[in-house]
Amino acid sequence: MRKIILILLTFLSFHTFAQNMDERGYIVREGEKAPSFELNLLSGETLTNDMLLGKVVVLQFTASWCSVCRKEMPHLESEVWQQFKDDDFLLIGIDLKEDEATTRAFIKTIGTTYPVALDLEGSLFNLFAGPKQGVTRNIVIDKTGAISFLTRLYEREEFEEMISVIELELKK
Repeated sequence: MRKIILILLTFLSFHTFAQNMDERGYIVREGEKAPSFELNLLSGETLTNDMLLGKVVVLQFTASWCSVCRKEMPHLESEVWQQFKDDDFLLIGIDLKEDEATTRAFIKTIGTTYPVALDLEGSLFNLFAGPKQGVTRNIVIDKTGAISFLTRLYEREEFEEMISVIELELKK
């Protein structure tokens, strides 16, 4: 009986994720408050979403094995981080399911200088996207803590739209 209940709960959980997931694998929507989260940066600093209120934040989910991430990250560095880092803005790379040594080598190779956090178990990722969904993803969170833009993969037009959203949010 316990086994049947466990199977049923697993099915219902997966079915709920599938129903709530959009075509790009997101389980959150623009306009919603971002889920509560805690980030442990490679610098040793810990951040929560409550600590980030008053800033425009981009959470960038990435991984060293992701070729699209490797393509996008130099653009994030030069066109987003370098452009807005002196404003009420924070870009945080979140390395998915990789250890610290791998992550440090990855960001050194790419040449990014924005803060990076580890998501060893994928629990932070799963607050925003369904199970087994891919990276690269950018989640723009406005100064009130609401999600204002979501990207998936690296497409130049969408990337430029994200920059426009950041600029608009910073003016508010």
